[in-house]
Amino acid sequence: MKNQFTKIAEVVTTDEKAAVRELFEGIYQEEMGGVIFFCSADYDLDKLACEIKETFSCPVIGCTTAGEIGTRYINGGMVGVSLSSKVFRLHPYMITPLKGFDIAYAQEVADALSSELTLSATLDPNKMFGFLLIDGLSVLEEMVTATLHNVLKGVSLIGASAGDSLNFSETRVYFNGEFISDAAVFSLIETSLDFETFKIQHFVPSEMDMVITEADPSQRIVYEIDGGPAGEEFAKIIGLDVEELTSQIFAMYPVMLQIGEDWYVRSIQKTNDDGSLTFFCAIDEGLPLIVAKGVGIVDTLKEKVKELETDFSEIELTIGFDCILRRLEIMEKSLSSDVENELRKIKFIGFSTFGEQFNSLHVNQTLTGVTIGYHSSKV
Repeated sequence: MKNQFTKIAEVVTTDEKAAVRELFEGIYQEEMGGVIFFCSADYDLDKLACEIKETFSCPVIGCTTAGEIGTRYINGGMVGVSLSSKVFRLHPYMITPLKGFDIAYAQEVADALSSELTLSATLDPNKMFGFLLIDGLSVLEEMVTATLHNVLKGVSLIGASAGDSLNFSETRVYFNGEFISDAAVFSLIETSLDFETFKIQHFVPSEMDMVITEADPSQRIVYEIDGGPAGEEFAKIIGLDVEELTSQIFAMYPVMLQIGEDWYVRSIQKTNDDGSLTFFCAIDEGLPLIVAKGVGIVDTLKEKVKELETDFSEIELTIGFDCILRRLEIMEKSLSSDVENELRKIKFIGFSTFGEQFNSLHVNQTLTGVTIGYHSSKV
């Protein structure tokens, strides 16, 4: 069934003016309540920002990516969606600088956005969700995510860390006519449609466990595991020599943290010269962790898509944030067409990220998202 309240477009044009024009033509609808886009960091971002500001009159938010996802995986382009003001309200807030963010600042954000609500009188988890786009090189995602979720009074939060292909040089978020680093754009998105936030990971706990015995969470560095040098101990646990630890090995063997009944993925980035390990997430001392065991990346996606198709009689839109490590695995195993086929079923738009957020947590090697439409139970 054709989308009634959202319009999606994907653009591979590299010229900034032409790209924004093509995006506008693809997503234009009357009474646009907001636009969300994700774009390549290869664009001249200052030019792109000017074109976006001149072209759109509604609120617009976005960020740079490690690859865009529309009906297919693309690189060097942009994807975007418009939201009809008939059923959506987009309330963005720019948070910068990130280092000074604390509970008082978070409450200020929540109070400011609460005063703008029009489809609900208060923060209502059934009528809105939080949407976070954050500098993916800030190393502050944990603090910002947890602090924001703390003031949301049960409102679900999904989000992503912006990327810059695989350069790891500079990532930026967009709001109000400019792309900036050391910043996050947090939005409350109100909707009168049904919605469901979710996370997918293709890992389960193994029997291999460990305890972090020395770490610097602020730098995401683990110095000791089980009382020994982190790199050596991790290699020993998975049955390898420390010299065999590569990015491919780390992608195959992330670790998992249990919170309540659920498991969350924490990925290792690299081995350092001093034998320590740098993670993509903050890791605290004393944490018990389990080495993860991979299961089918396509099978887990199919399972979630089937579940969403059961929950919704009609899906209007799915916005999702997929870890760059998942994308690399999908490409390496030539699974892109299988994944694209599944994502099309739920009208997916999103990007490959440097990290994902789900409620209060920053995670890795995960797909987080929100599906919007009409619940089957209401038909």
